[in-house]
Amino acid sequence: MSPRLFLTAALMLSAGAGTALAAAPAFDCRKATGEIQPLICGTPELSALDRRASEVFAQALPKTDSRGRARLRAEQRGWIKGRDDCWKADDKPACVKDAYVRRIAELQATYRLVPAIGPVRFQCDGNAAKEVVATFFRTDPPTAVAEFGDQSSMMYAAPSGSGARYVGRNEQFWEHQGEARVTWGYGAPEMVCRKRP
Repeated sequence: MSPRLFLTAALMLSAGAGTALAAAPAFDCRKATGEIQPLICGTPELSALDRRASEVFAQALPKTDSRGRARLRAEQRGWIKGRDDCWKADDKPACVKDAYVRRIAELQATYRLVPAIGPVRFQCDGNAAKEVVATFFRTDPPTAVAEFGDQSSMMYAAPSGSGARYVGRNEQFWEHQGEARVTWGYGAPEMVCRKRP
């Protein structure tokens, strides 16, 4: 083989290896276990989401102190276990994709890695002591972190006929033209809140 042909072949092999490496998830597919990790390794979209989640996690780590980093690592391990529970889902790829998309958005909002609007303050039920403070993030999907008293809730955008609606674990925030309807806690009564100037 001529030196020129050899160099061309070597470059092609090198480019192919780079593409394969870029297409792999952040974890080692040779050590993949269970049903979900091999699925991620074999699905380019999920591999890309795994790499993105790993990048965002790495960006979040320096945004907190050593105790916060330990907590974040523990949360990430818990999240991975939850992602791997997608083996129970009817549509496993959709379940895994949703887990990644929501985790990426959660990390970006919690650690302020993307642009935000706010904080915006709302007084509820005409009571100055009942204040909800919401910060909105340009994540995909859009997210909001709402605070009420000493509690905080991570919320994701949800469909609505008008205005902006965000839903958390047991909380809901629905804002339209400066008025928000907020439910805070399972079975809690709805509060009517107005945006403070």
